[in-house]
Order: sequence, then C-alpha cells, then structure tokens
Amino acid sequence: MKKDMGKRVGKLLVFCLAGIIVLITAACGAEGESGNNLIAFEEDDEKVINLFGPMEKSNPNAENIARTAFDLTVAIAEEKLGLTVEYRTYTAENYQEKTYDDVTLDRVRNHMDDLYLLNPDTIQVLGEEGMLLDLSVLDSAENLREVVRTANTVDGKLVAIPQEVVVHGLFVNKDMFDKYNLVLPETPEDLLECCRVFQENGIETPVGANRWWLENFVFAIGYADLYNGGNTSAEIEELNRGERKYSDYMRPGFEFLQELIDNGYIDAETAYTYEAIEGEGPGFLAQKTPIVMAYWGAANAETAYGNPDFELQVIGFPSSRGQMPVVSMTGYGICAEAENLEDTIKTLDVLLSDEALQLYAETNKVISPSQNVEVECIPALKPLYDRVQDNVYVLGSNAGMKVEQWGNTCLIVRELLNGATVDECMAMLDQLQEETLK
Repeated sequence: MKKDMGKRVGKLLVFCLAGIIVLITAACGAEGESGNNLIAFEEDDEKVINLFGPMEKSNPNAENIARTAFDLTVAIAEEKLGLTVEYRTYTAENYQEKTYDDVTLDRVRNHMDDLYLLNPDTIQVLGEEGMLLDLSVLDSAENLREVVRTANTVDGKLVAIPQEVVVHGLFVNKDMFDKYNLVLPETPEDLLECCRVFQENGIETPVGANRWWLENFVFAIGYADLYNGGNTSAEIEELNRGERKYSDYMRPGFEFLQELIDNGYIDAETAYTYEAIEGEGPGFLAQKTPIVMAYWGAANAETAYGNPDFELQVIGFPSSRGQMPVVSMTGYGICAEAENLEDTIKTLDVLLSDEALQLYAETNKVISPSQNVEVECIPALKPLYDRVQDNVYVLGSNAGMKVEQWGNTCLIVRELLNGATVDECMAMLDQLQEETLK
C-alpha cells in the first residue's frame, strides 16, 4: 500500500507545487528552447547558481504574475551578487513516468543542482536524510513567521523556506448567505445548518468540491486543538513515536465529510472527477453554488475568483475553535553538498530578504513568510488574514511529522468519495503510520 500510495502522492504534490502558479496566472511563459533538462554551460569566469524547479524563466512578454514576481527577486540577487541564476526545469514528457518529486529526490541526492523548489513530502524525506542545508545560517531566517519554521523544520533543522505562505479557506457567496439570513459558519454544526437551509430553498448541492482540497476540512477539524492548544511539539513527538494515532485526530473530520456526502451537501461522485476550480468554479461564479474551497491567491486572480458578480468572503474552515485557516507550503532548499554552496547561500538570503519578499508579496498580493513584510489584502480576504495574523491556523503540511500529511490525506479522502467507509479510511491511516514508523 505504501509504495502505491507514494507514487500517487508524488503525482498529487506536483499539482501543489506548480498548479497554484498555473491557476492564478493568465499565461505560463515560454517552453525551453532545447526541451532538454540537462543544460551545458560554457566555461567562463561568470558565477552561476543552478536552480531546479517546475517552470522555466518567464517570457518577458508573458502575463505570468507568479513567475514574474519570482524573476524580479532573482534579478535583485543577480545584480547584488554579480552572478547568474540558471533555471533547470522539470518537463514531464522528458522524464516520462517520473514525477517532479521523483526527479528532485534523485537530483538532490546526486548533488546535481544548488537550489531547489521542493514539495512538502520531499522536504521531509531529504531533511531526514541530511541532504538539505540547515537554513538557520541565513540572516533572513531570523525574520520568519513561526508557522514557516514549524512547517519546515526536520530533526531540529530548518531545511526549507518559501516565498509565500499558502493559506486555504472557504470561499463563500455572502449575498446568498444574506438572502437566507445565514451567519457565516464557525463550527461544523454551523456549516451543516447552513447547508440544510440552502438545500431547503432549492440549492441542491450547497458545497462545490473537487478531488484535491476536501482534506482541508479534515485538517481544520482534526488539528484545531493540536496546533492551537499550547502542546503542539509534545503531541507531534507522540505521533512520531506511535504513541498517538493520526486516525484519532482525523476521524471527526472524515465523519463530517461523510455527513456532508450522506445529506447530499457534497456530490461525491462529481467531486471525485473535478479538477480544482475548473470543476466547481463555474457553478460558484454563476451563483448556483454558495460555497467552494480554494487557496488565498484564487481570490486575487481574475482567472479564478478575483472578479465575481457578488460579495465574496474567504473564511477559515469550520472547527471547534471557529474559522480555521489551513496552511500548506512548498519551500526553497539548498543541497547540503552544492557545488556553489557559498554563493547559493548568499543568493537565497537575498531572495528571502525583506526587500525581495516585499516586492514578491506586493506583486502577488500574498502573505509573506517574513513577519516584517505586510501587504494590504482585498476585503474578501480580511477574515482569513486576521486569523493568520493572530497565529490561529492548522498546518496541512508539516515536515516535522513522520507521516506526510497533505498528499496522503487527500488520497484517503478520495477513497471516501469513492465509497470507502470512515472505518476503512481510518484503517488506511493506521497502516500508513505503522509502515512509516518502521
């Protein structure tokens, strides 16, 4: 089971890494000229840092906001340090059956590049293997939000840092809630009552869902106390030693999803086939569906939910502690045995400096990993933003947990959508934990 699930997790997590960039932009930039991932460089005196990631450097004429933001910060580093950052990219057709995660694992282990953009599961694996540099050596690391440290620390070492904190929430049509005199839900019981009222008033399926993001309900409900109860580190250590079961935390979330399915508030069969935003998005924008789920950037992008014909509000997922943001993040890591280690450390330090992160955050309108960088968000995102600012959140990806969270939970939720019982899903979690801890 573990081997099969691992392959599926790899395919899933490349979506987490590159999919967010694709969804929030209008164009993805040009293909590499050669289509070859192994780039030969001419010998000269120029300093070169080799970056491996999922996408090419932006075409200057492409309207690619996310890549442009990153490229702008790279330009700052290149100018300050007098070097060049070369992009080496993953191209699925060239790697055939290998996922992005498979390729990054191989490349880091063989010291093929200097700097990498990594998914949560590879951050965890490579961190445990000692293949990634402890980024506490960076001056910019002193400015990090605690959520970033928690998510990317493995065996006491900070092994990856992102340029943005990705926050997931419920996107709601406030006009439809007002129409039926409904208050935005705080708890799972609140959401069930809202769905009941919507359904009684002819809205057949109140929650638009896809096959990627329903695990956010599980994390919010299951981990609300773990991350906000003041005993986080000790509980995670108990999970890592097998003294606690992930299934004990996650069962209430799976039971809640089952109740949503049983009542017809979520169409499980349809959700199983829907891609994120592409599937449920049209119904939400047409005001046929009052509730969907997405990530922070989707509220800013007109290609997603950035220009609706109604009042949009983005809130946390329901939990015993109220509306709960779910945070997941990829991160940049440095190969511990990078060929250009000293220059790579300097480069990443510039990319993660408050100056560069301010530019990145203002361009993408995102939450910065630096506690010193603030960007005014749109009104729709204010409820979600306020909770994160108050350090109220749960993590959907945490490199400090021995069992990878985001991908594995998503896959088991899919089994629920496909007809598995809650008990069967809990057995999958228990087996996964047992096999991992061996």
